[in-house]
Amino acid sequence: MSSKLPTRQLRAIGHKLKPVVTVAGNGLSDAVRLEIERALDDHELIKVKLAVGDRDSRDAVLQELIESTGAELVQRIGNIALILRRCAEPDPKKSNLLRPH
Repeated sequence: MSSKLPTRQLRAIGHKLKPVVTVAGNGLSDAVRLEIERALDDHELIKVKLAVGDRDSRDAVLQELIESTGAELVQRIGNIALILRRCAEPDPKKSNLLRPH
């Protein structure tokens, strides 16, 4: 598999995924940050549900999440964001990029 998948292929893989973390009323608490870090380390490509306030609030939380994790935004539709952070040595059994789709 190539080291750099096109955005279109990342979105296709992400389409089948369920959100693994929900950011709710408390925003990006330490527990939520830890869970996002763990999910990115394990899966590389994850969906995050942003169940906070209005569009501006979701934008702010998403921007903070991207900056604090070093991930990149692949796609956002409504309150669901698909984010990617590659691992140096991903686990083929857990990585959403390496598992058969």
